[in-house]
Amino acid sequence: MTSEQIAQSLGSLRGWIESNDYCGYEPSDGNLSPLHALTFEVPLLEQILQQVIWKSPVDIRRLVRVPRHRSTKGMGYMAWGYTTLYQLTGSDSDRERATFCLNWLLQNRSPHHAEYCWGDSFPFSSRGGRRPAFEPTIVWSSLIGQTFLDAQQVIQNDEYSKVASSICSWIKKLPRNRQDHGLCLGYTALGKSTVHNSNMLGAAFLARAGTLTGDPEALDLAAHAMEYSCTHQRENGSWFYAEASRHHWIDSFHTGYNLDSLRGYMQTTGDQQYEPNLRRGFDFFKAHFFERDGRPKYYHNKTYPIDIQCASQAIETLTRFADYDREALELAQRVADWTVSNMQDRDGHFYYRDLGWKKVKTPMFHWGQATMFRALASLLSSLQNRGSV
Repeated sequence: MTSEQIAQSLGSLRGWIESNDYCGYEPSDGNLSPLHALTFEVPLLEQILQQVIWKSPVDIRRLVRVPRHRSTKGMGYMAWGYTTLYQLTGSDSDRERATFCLNWLLQNRSPHHAEYCWGDSFPFSSRGGRRPAFEPTIVWSSLIGQTFLDAQQVIQNDEYSKVASSICSWIKKLPRNRQDHGLCLGYTALGKSTVHNSNMLGAAFLARAGTLTGDPEALDLAAHAMEYSCTHQRENGSWFYAEASRHHWIDSFHTGYNLDSLRGYMQTTGDQQYEPNLRRGFDFFKAHFFERDGRPKYYHNKTYPIDIQCASQAIETLTRFADYDREALELAQRVADWTVSNMQDRDGHFYYRDLGWKKVKTPMFHWGQATMFRALASLLSSLQNRGSV
């Protein structure tokens, strides 16, 4: 896929997002329906309502009155994408849009904590437990924190460094699952965790922010967290989603998070002891999550569902590894080409999933539009900086 084709797809997507005022749906937003009142906040009933709306092959959100809404993680990805474009183009419009999204995030932080942190605007219930609305997660807060750090460097607003320091303070208070080899950071403030992508995202952010702000506690915590997840990496290079037995699956976009986080940690700290882990992980990623034509897979051992988050995260990760692996950038282009050809609507938005027998065309905001906006902006920037056409 050429730079011109990527720019055209990105422009069409941007037009859809901005014309829809940064609003859409999310896969797990079913508890925004007025029917949520009938669950009486019983986790099992919330989970049933959430899953019925999430897994329905026909989008029933309008029927059950789930409103379109903004997502904090989605706004973080949009700010990230605009910042990338501003660095590439110098356009005042890109800078203004990035600043708008960042300001929105500052105004829509979680009300449950003194520090800056973010979560869903709706309750989330699963077999792993219940999160109340606005309960922040380390995943969302770390990724948004990386956005503020990028923006501080590109837009040069010193207030963004203070935001990053505040996020660090929140992460340092999270519960820790201590092991003989390292520790796992809590997914939320509600309890301990064994989830690898959240732990590694937190470690990567702590390492970067701690380096920039001179915070030795953050750096030490990052080192112990990364030790935990690298110790638990499987021999073939993969990671289970989490170490708890009910979470023993291997999927594409969480693997991408892990690889991005490990590489970012290594680049920030200069700690190269995990180079073998990085190589094994990236080789597994390339070998198991893509078909020859670039179609991205959700799981390592089966093709369907084709999920837009897996496509966007694959493009993002492969682009990040362009200077690490000679095959990465060309594979990123193939994934982008397949995704644009098969998952982008004429109006510019990207479909949620291809189930094999049906495409679910629901316009998810963070899950599809914002992540693809960031991914395509990153790929375009990488290609143009390399002089590729």
